[in-house]
Amino acid sequence: MAVSDLTPTPDRPGLHVSAEPIYRKHDDPARWWTTTVTAPTGSYTCGTCGESDTARGASRVRALVQDWTDNHGPAHRGGRR
Repeated sequence: MAVSDLTPTPDRPGLHVSAEPIYRKHDDPARWWTTTVTAPTGSYTCGTCGESDTARGASRVRALVQDWTDNHGPAHRGGRR
């Protein structure tokens, strides 16, 4: 499945966040770094109100997820998943 297949649309609403990790050998002690190759990206489309948004970069994606959680997906369902 291509990443574009995971992007939320009005027909397939939801939240999608991605960040390409740096892959290291299994015995490399630095393999647990939280650094990514590219900046994280995120997008959402709300199935209830139709609003959508995108973000790039760790702090902006974090804010996007918080917005989704507070105002869209779970919020429209009364906190239910």
